[in-house]
Amino acid sequence: MDLSFLVVVVIVTALVFDFTNGFHDTANAMATSIATGALRPKVAVAVSAVLNLVGAFVSTEVAKTISSGIVDDAKVTVPVIFGGLVGAILWNLLTWYFGLPSSSSHALFGGLIGATWIASGSSAVHFATVVQKIIVPAVAAPLVAGAVALLGTFLAYKITARSREKTVEDGFRVGQIASASLVSLAHGTGDAQKTMGVITLVLITSGSLHSGARPPLWVILAAGTAIALGTYLGGWRIIRTMGKGLAEIESPQGFSAETSSTSVLLISSHLGFPLSTTQVCSGSILGAGLGKRLAEVRWTVAGRMAVAWLLTLPAAAIVGALAGEVADSGNTGVAIIAVLAVAAGGAIYAASRRRPVTSDNVNEYPSAAPAAAAPAAV
Repeated sequence: MDLSFLVVVVIVTALVFDFTNGFHDTANAMATSIATGALRPKVAVAVSAVLNLVGAFVSTEVAKTISSGIVDDAKVTVPVIFGGLVGAILWNLLTWYFGLPSSSSHALFGGLIGATWIASGSSAVHFATVVQKIIVPAVAAPLVAGAVALLGTFLAYKITARSREKTVEDGFRVGQIASASLVSLAHGTGDAQKTMGVITLVLITSGSLHSGARPPLWVILAAGTAIALGTYLGGWRIIRTMGKGLAEIESPQGFSAETSSTSVLLISSHLGFPLSTTQVCSGSILGAGLGKRLAEVRWTVAGRMAVAWLLTLPAAAIVGALAGEVADSGNTGVAIIAVLAVAAGGAIYAASRRRPVTSDNVNEYPSAAPAAAAPAAV
């Protein structure tokens, strides 16, 4: 098996995953700002893309967790990593098609764990680390973010209760530009690092880096650029669900949700916890929805999201295990999986074109009542 060929293929595949991570998770930072009119859709995704790239250079603690914490880098092979990435990419595309803000992070973890487990046995997976740094934070982080957003929303409306409604809305829209930008920065700090960690794991496995090494500068730049490009495309289907489908959000609620998400994400990145940005931001939006008296929260949509969260790890693990098993047979196996993955991705994209969601109709959630004229945006 030509190892250099495989290394190049897997690095490219990792960057493709990073690209899908970008458009899948744009909603986390910008959905509420787009929904409230604080930012125009195309301006929002452009700002988010730039800050995702900047955020990639802030820290590498999460990348180190991925490259040497979840699986045993001495027992992982390059084809196995390829299979794990394929599982994550296909899950990202499938949930994007249905407009479900599932976790790209957990898709990646599931794909890697499934492929590694099948290839090298359960001993190659560090389950203690998986529980400590993935599963426990995945449960706690949305609850914490939701509680902070709920309190922030309650205080925002309490403090401004006697102010003119238009003044409050305009003021918080300006605040949302800053808070949404910080979420984008935090997203780049956390999510771009996950791809950095995978590429670093590939380089360690192939002998190009020593065990426990941190990502080289070119890896940081490549991962940051890939996620920024994906972000700029705008995952409009998921932005619609997060901005209009989960709860009716006004600018004070959007500001509270974004500020809460930023705090949780930046702290977790500093501590090396690879949190799901999607779960944190979804928890914040639900908390902000509950923080305003008589605000509408669509629990049916929240329920569908919760089911997607539960399925993400095992579904990506199964696809990753199958793909890794075939890829481990040699270059032909890698080529077969690559062709099948491209065909499946193309089919999902083609299906999405039948009912496209774009920057022009992103705020038109099907079950929502006709909205009033949109406020001025920047």
